[in-house]
Amino acid sequence: MRVQESYSEYPVRAVIVMGVSGSGKSTIGQDLAQRLGQAPFIDADSLHPATNVAKMAEGVPLADKDRWPWLQRVREEISKQAQGLLAGRDSTLRSARTIVGNNRESAGSQRMYVVCACSSLKRSYREFLSRSDPDTPLEMVTHDTVFVYVDVSKKELLRRLDKRENHFFNPRLLDSQLETLEPPDTTRESAINVYGEGTAESVVEDVYQRVTRYIAKNSL
Repeated sequence: MRVQESYSEYPVRAVIVMGVSGSGKSTIGQDLAQRLGQAPFIDADSLHPATNVAKMAEGVPLADKDRWPWLQRVREEISKQAQGLLAGRDSTLRSARTIVGNNRESAGSQRMYVVCACSSLKRSYREFLSRSDPDTPLEMVTHDTVFVYVDVSKKELLRRLDKRENHFFNPRLLDSQLETLEPPDTTRESAINVYGEGTAESVVEDVYQRVTRYIAKNSL
């Protein structure tokens, strides 16, 4: 996984908004995607198999054996969306990697984004999502990844979950998610931590400003 001192040569950045259920990652992710030029948005919850959905609805915590196939689908969907963005820019993905070049000012106007809302609770999950499939040739790698961790107090999470309707997540699972959660270490991971208890507008604005500054700083 790339760290803050390194630079991305890829023209597509996958921005993964992460956190436990109730943190607002889907709402933030959708709004952020709009702010980033109508970027493709992926809600990882929609990629859960029916067996996972049934477990969570019944209040049964997911185990790693339930999560890994789901994370594989999420990673594949991010790559698919990144390749779709590049397809209109150049006939080969290798050539598309050079779009950014060395001029940071022009790079900003060329940069493309895929936004995903995904819990990404463990560092091992984030490392998996940050890597391309091992069988992918280097010249076919399309994107680099930055995580946005939305930090919300347990009291506020419980309040939100109690009000939420039409979602399969059983609020009884919150304690399990909080126990599983490994917040990103921003000195070792390509990640930004944000406080998620302001108004929706203020949180999205904070995320947008911090993501774009981070990416401008860490891109060739």
